[in-house]
Order: sequence, then C-alpha cells, then structure tokens
Amino acid sequence: MKCPYCSHNDTDVIETRDSEDLAVTRRRRGCGKCGKRFTTYERIETVPLTVIKKDNRREPFDREKLERGIWRASGKTTLKAGDIRTVVDEVERELIGGNTTEVASKKIGELVAKRLKKLDKIAFIRFASVFKQFVDLEEFEGELKKLIKKK
Repeated sequence: MKCPYCSHNDTDVIETRDSEDLAVTRRRRGCGKCGKRFTTYERIETVPLTVIKKDNRREPFDREKLERGIWRASGKTTLKAGDIRTVVDEVERELIGGNTTEVASKKIGELVAKRLKKLDKIAFIRFASVFKQFVDLEEFEGELKKLIKKK
C-alpha cells in the first residue's frame, strides 16, 4: 500500500479489525519512510450499482458522494464520522442485497433519511429538505410536525 503522505511504496499493517458483519476490514498502517499512520478499508467488490436520477439519467453508485451529502446535512450536529460511515455501509449493503443492480435515487434518499431520523433529527430534517426538495415553507413545516408528533 502506498503512503498517502510521502508516496513511499512500503507500508506496514499495524492493526487489523473486521466489522461486526465481516463486510469491511479496517487496517491501520504505518509508513516506514515518513513514520506517519493512516487507515485503509477493504471491502468485497460486488456487482456495480447504477443510480437512476430523477431525470432518468444513469450514473454509477458513488459511496463517497453519498457520504459527502450526509456530511453536509449533519454539519454541527451530534453525528460522528463513524455514525455517517455506518449509515453509508448499511444503505450500500441493503442496495447490494436487493434484487436489481439499478436503483432510483429516491430509494437511496429514503434509506438514508430513515436512518438519519433515528440518529439525529436535525441532520434528518436538513437531509430531507434537499432530498424531498421542499418548495415552500408549508412542506418544511409539515415534515417538522411529523417529527414532533412521533416524539
């Protein structure tokens, strides 16, 4: 594995941990040249998923894009990096476990929203405001009222 800091080709594995469901292996590595440490994640390569956008365009599923979207929604909330990674892992696992390799972006949004709702209400409402494309204050207010009722 190449060091992301100095590009040295010889790095050592310091620690290895598997996720609870054994779907991901996390490795802490150290560079023999610069001495810095970094983390890598190993996942099983699966059949690529295709996302069908609202305008019917198709694009490959991108974990990092999904994670960035959740990060934007969860800024200054109680969510931690591990929480966001878990949401992305769970959503990806559910999509891969489905019976198709093409999935609507709306379905992905629903899966993320469902998980965010349980973790952090503010992150959920921020994500929902983009995902559901609220066009006026009444739609936003309606979603807030649903959240408050379920408390």
